[in-house]
Amino acid sequence: TWNIGIILLFAVMATAFMGYVLPWGQMSFWGATVITNLLSAIPYIGTTLVEWIWGGFSVDEATLTRFFAFHFILPFIITALVMVHLLFLHETGSNNPSGINSDSDKIPFHPYFTVKDILGFLLLIS
Repeated sequence: TWNIGIILLFAVMATAFMGYVLPWGQMSFWGATVITNLLSAIPYIGTTLVEWIWGGFSVDEATLTRFFAFHFILPFIITALVMVHLLFLHETGSNNPSGINSDSDKIPFHPYFTVKDILGFLLLIS
């Protein structure tokens, strides 16, 4: 559930980034540098990814077409991930990834409401 949530977070950020970059009509050198550095840091496939996403070694029409395709398809992927995320939440419940019981410091509501209702009733009849 946590892994799907993190993937969901990155997918939403990627969609927002693509929507931010597309209206420019061109990629800034800063944006190109950031993307190139992030992708090239991936072991084994980083260089290939950099060359693929730029459509070669320059930022041009092929790059913008790819970014538009990503920006269009990512919301559908996000929708599917949300459904899987909710399915896992329904099946396994919610907990923190460390596995520590998060209910250890909680008390049930029963004593509080019982005492409150009895005191309220006593005040009402007195």
